[in-house]
Amino acid sequence: MATSIQPLRDEHKELLRHIEELRIVADEVGEVSPEALRQSVDKVYEFLTHYLMPHAYAEDQALYPLVGKVMGAVEATATMSRDHVEVSQLIEELASLRARLAGTILRAAQAKALRRVLYGLYTLVKVHFAKEEEVYLPLLEARLSPEEAHRMFEAMEEAAKEIESHPMP
Repeated sequence: MATSIQPLRDEHKELLRHIEELRIVADEVGEVSPEALRQSVDKVYEFLTHYLMPHAYAEDQALYPLVGKVMGAVEATATMSRDHVEVSQLIEELASLRARLAGTILRAAQAKALRRVLYGLYTLVKVHFAKEEEVYLPLLEARLSPEEAHRMFEAMEEAAKEIESHPMP
């Protein structure tokens, strides 16, 4: 009863391309002008709030309940949902740091905090996606019918649209 989860793999691939920007921006802290840094931080913040978090919400609403059902343990994905909570908290911290990126000088404490948050987000999301790709998606490919996969994708799309209408500031 194998089915294709390729659309989710494709979405992850596209999201991971943007996740690499988090590492690049973290590497730029203290190396580029404050104005260039502000622009880069704005760009990654936009991605996180308007693309990554809707994806995470869709997973919590549609993907993880299905994985739990397939595994016979609804709590099997609790650690993955917890990753989403931590990502959200780091994004909120990034928002706060972003709001204070003013002027022509980046203070050492600001630089340190910004690097910590950006590298933290980068690492957490990369590992999170790896767990999904290596554990959950093969399981779903093996056990979902094409109809179940289709319903899952529809539910994920609906959930993402729901949260997109109420994005983070």
